[in-house]
Amino acid sequence: MHDTVEDREAYLYQPERMNLRFNHFETLTLPSIAAQRDPRFSFLVVIGPRMPKPYLDRLHDITAGVEQIKIVAMEPVKHRYAMQAAIKEELGEDTGESLQFRLDDDDAVGVNFVRAIRRMARQAGNLRKPWRNMVFEFSKGYEAALSPEGIRLREVQIPFLACGLAALFKPGAKKTIMNYGHHKLHETMPTLIDPGMPMYIRAVHADNDSQASDRQDKPQPATREQLDLLRAKFNVDEAQVKAVFGAQAVLRDTA
Repeated sequence: MHDTVEDREAYLYQPERMNLRFNHFETLTLPSIAAQRDPRFSFLVVIGPRMPKPYLDRLHDITAGVEQIKIVAMEPVKHRYAMQAAIKEELGEDTGESLQFRLDDDDAVGVNFVRAIRRMARQAGNLRKPWRNMVFEFSKGYEAALSPEGIRLREVQIPFLACGLAALFKPGAKKTIMNYGHHKLHETMPTLIDPGMPMYIRAVHADNDSQASDRQDKPQPATREQLDLLRAKFNVDEAQVKAVFGAQAVLRDTA
């Protein structure tokens, strides 16, 4: 997409783009991670080493209260290799099994995600013994469009999205979840799917590659029942969405 690292960084750190990413991170990703019912996990936020200081300070400020979050700066290399290195560094001596998941900075998981993934792995103990890896997935969730007006929502059932799954790795595995395309994990690993429990929110906007916005059935204004569910199951609150995106709208209007 870009010929040089400098060109890539100039694109990534455009103010409008960064504000859009931060708005989604602060209203979707961060609340869902902060409210996990099982706190036994690490969440790596991988950034470039030259993120402009205002954004870096903002990132540290908003994540400071979540002890599971670690901000990791990686030099520019291919995305998968950078993420692999960050995960392997976090695993350290890597003497036990690990459950690994990935999450874009504009998506969310249910507050029971970590707990549910651990439970699925435990219940599948005998089933996964012959395999080095196994995938645990929730295929039901929501696509959401956020704006100063609030949340527009659509319930979806889509298999093998990045935001709804985790993979188990045995001790000493050279690869990580980031070395595999999430939509192809089931081609090399046995997969256990829970089709009933909504466990992810996938953002729909102009700066992501989900292609969700190309669908004919667009997200509709969330009902009161849906908003209650988002608060209870994802720690996502429409009042916060309106406040964060509304403030950004005012900033644009007065710039």
